[in-house]
Amino acid sequence: MLLFLDVDGPLIPFGGPDPYPLYGPPAPHPLLSRLDPALGPRLLALGCDLVWATTWGEDANTVVGPWLGLPPLPVLDPRDDPPVPGVHWKTRPVLSRAAGRPFVWLDDEITPADREYVDAGHPAPALLHRVDPQRGLTREDFETVRTWLSRRPLT
Repeated sequence: MLLFLDVDGPLIPFGGPDPYPLYGPPAPHPLLSRLDPALGPRLLALGCDLVWATTWGEDANTVVGPWLGLPPLPVLDPRDDPPVPGVHWKTRPVLSRAAGRPFVWLDDEITPADREYVDAGHPAPALLHRVDPQRGLTREDFETVRTWLSRRPLT
């Protein structure tokens, strides 16, 4: 089972009136200290094949992944598919990479247009889960994904 993972919003939360919790000493990148290193093991425990779906590109493997304890992951390449008006730029590349297989997509910018596009053009089950960018991935988000995965064989 593939799991497409965005960085900004789901892993690095934004917004909120209070200072963010910091998960370590100052990091080489100013946003890394907002990244909870416990997310890496929690993502790996889902048993999915993780794929970066982020504007960080390969930097997700060199900057974000090591902070989370993740191995190098494939990176979604948005340049393969032209955009569709009203649909997120990642949606077509996600479908292309999924190649008809079931998948999970965790992102803070998923819209109803993306869901409609996937429903119309993807033959397998897909969980497009919008993460609140103010909070990032939470226990509830992981529970939603685990519940969805438990109803499907990991392929």
